[in-house]
Amino acid sequence: MMKNQCRSCASGALSVARSRYNVRQNTEREKVIALAGNPNVGKTTLFNSLTGLRQHTGNWPGKTVTQAQGRFLHRNQPFLLVDLPGTYSLLAHSADEQVARDFICFGRPDATIVVVDATCLARNLNLALQVLEITGKVVLCVNLIDEAECKGIRIDVDALSQKLGVPVIGTAARSGRGLSELKEALYGVAMGQIEPAPPPVKYDEEVQSAVDQLLPQLRPLLQGLPHLNPRWVAMRLLDGDDPFLDSLTACHRAYEMAAKGEMALCAP
Repeated sequence: MMKNQCRSCASGALSVARSRYNVRQNTEREKVIALAGNPNVGKTTLFNSLTGLRQHTGNWPGKTVTQAQGRFLHRNQPFLLVDLPGTYSLLAHSADEQVARDFICFGRPDATIVVVDATCLARNLNLALQVLEITGKVVLCVNLIDEAECKGIRIDVDALSQKLGVPVIGTAARSGRGLSELKEALYGVAMGQIEPAPPPVKYDEEVQSAVDQLLPQLRPLLQGLPHLNPRWVAMRLLDGDDPFLDSLTACHRAYEMAAKGEMALCAP
């Protein structure tokens, strides 16, 4: 286990964690943002509206799944937006789902935007709730708000924000409506000025007991993943999620190797 890392060591380990997903910041100041959502919720339109022509595409490492990254500035703060594959779940039954889940878990984004469709909010919230179980550093983007209004649907974003414990912003990405508010909320979460507090999921007594027994053994594995909810990780292991365990183990090894290398360079 690595202890008492200097800032440089921690930064180097973080850079290695992100480079495993072909995500490379221009500067250490640049905040990395994951963009998640179901298919057909306007996620690509939002990505293009935020980044303009400052984007490039490729594949996720070891996958035939397309990866898109783009950049934008807000308050003179640079952001690198990573567009995750559109998925309905993070339970990793497909390559798309595994890519999305693994980046949120192990790519260590500074915040995650979850895009949902205002016209069918209940169905889309399934993915949002799964992301909130993993990390609280989330901004919920209720997109297509204009289409919902045309159908007589009104979304109380303030009430939804209070219920979920994270910022909720209504947008219409095609027209640019709400994008300034979205960037402001994202800035607050990524910079640590806003501290989301999603309510913990309540498990039954037997499941909670099993989770509690696993937590002490998990903490060394999660040392380099401070944003990751240990209770959620315990649930994935109890569920027998072998692909997740493989990804967790590989990430831990890469983090330890990077941290050891950086500490050797920093040693007097």
